[in-house]
Amino acid sequence: MKKLMLIAAISTAFAGAAFAAEPATPAGMPAYAKDKPLPTPHIAKKTLANGLQVWVVPRNGVPRVDMVLAVRGAGYIADDAAHGGFARMLAGLLNEGTTRHDSRAIAELAQSMGGVVGGSATADGITVSANAVASQAGPMMQLLAEVARTPSFPAKEVALAKANALQSLRVAETQPRFRAERALNRALFGEHPYGHTDPTVESINSTDEALLHAEHAKRFRPDQALLVIAGRIKEADAMKLAQQAFGDWKAEGKAPELAARAPAAAKPVHLVLERPGSVQSTLRLGGSGIAATAEDQVPLRMASTVLGGGFSSRVNIKLREEKGYTYGASAGARMMRDGGSIVGGADVRNEVTGAALTEYFNEYKRIGSELVSPAEMEMHKRYVAGGYLLSNQMQRAVAATLAGNWLVGLPPEFLSQYVPLIQKVTPEQVRDVSKKYFAPENQSIVVVGASQAVGEQLKAFGEFTVTDK
Repeated sequence: MKKLMLIAAISTAFAGAAFAAEPATPAGMPAYAKDKPLPTPHIAKKTLANGLQVWVVPRNGVPRVDMVLAVRGAGYIADDAAHGGFARMLAGLLNEGTTRHDSRAIAELAQSMGGVVGGSATADGITVSANAVASQAGPMMQLLAEVARTPSFPAKEVALAKANALQSLRVAETQPRFRAERALNRALFGEHPYGHTDPTVESINSTDEALLHAEHAKRFRPDQALLVIAGRIKEADAMKLAQQAFGDWKAEGKAPELAARAPAAAKPVHLVLERPGSVQSTLRLGGSGIAATAEDQVPLRMASTVLGGGFSSRVNIKLREEKGYTYGASAGARMMRDGGSIVGGADVRNEVTGAALTEYFNEYKRIGSELVSPAEMEMHKRYVAGGYLLSNQMQRAVAATLAGNWLVGLPPEFLSQYVPLIQKVTPEQVRDVSKKYFAPENQSIVVVGASQAVGEQLKAFGEFTVTDK
């Protein structure tokens, strides 16, 4: 009991200190040093004759080279409504067999070079990443090109991937968070591809080798791709390796048409996804957001951090530390190339479902009407700057960040501009973007739980549709 009381006291003290007028420091300690921006790396750029962009980031460090091939428009944005989540399976099967090597041979080759190779999907693209010791940069570049350009999608590997995907989906369907996120995405994005990024039994079963080959040929094009090479390698050598591995890559046919922009506004919906017998509710609040390149994107990132982006964020302090409703609460913006969303969420006890929603909306109103104090702004700016610097210390992270930024339309300079831009955000900007994007009246509400246990509490927020889907 004494231990629990001590933990509670520490938590309360932490919560109070988070918003103190001045951050407390031990006596005699010097003031915090000024946050340093991420050093601007030298990025050599070249576009090959086939349209492939190549960026080389030489770095002095461990004798290792990291490579990321990013293909824009190849991710979930290219999936049709009948094949939600298809890009994930496509990316995952790239290293499971090529026209030259089977999956085991690919894994053994990569391991012999001191690295790995494999693909992954995002909303806006597919990335194929590889790394190797510096002396094996050439062979690994060839293997990366082989995996990305000539996958064979062997029948046995496709069958295994489908079986695994079906099993994963069955497990996910039992998780309230999965159901809540899926329902919210559909409510916010409708028929846009961002609204159906999760697979279904039908989409998995209808995937076969023919579809995988056809979609790969359509999506993987040099004129829609970027290759980032980072590590202990000379610029000229890296460019030569890129030319050797990818110079003869040719696009087939016309480039696919890009999807329309995601809806700029969505009519709020109120849903209860039935989960009989549940003793807690999974809450999701969501509204329409903005693209990663929108004018408001940096102030909105800062507002998201203050409101719900970390342990000391407002919704977490309120719902967890002050009210004891949840183990963790979050809220903030999600930004893609063609649009975005505002999402908040927490798991709470049945009896405080309505109270938790009330506290959420109170915080949404407060950040959109009152100026954040200088001390609170400074604390969160330091959190953003420190986290960003730490996450981009390793060269593989730098390569991945550059590729990820490019996929959503951000320039390479944004890598080093982000922290200085965050430092310039004012309390007035935070208030204004919050009033615009966190307005309670624009938020959809999805609750996964037992409708009989929470129905009365939800009446204060409008009429809810109850469904078991």
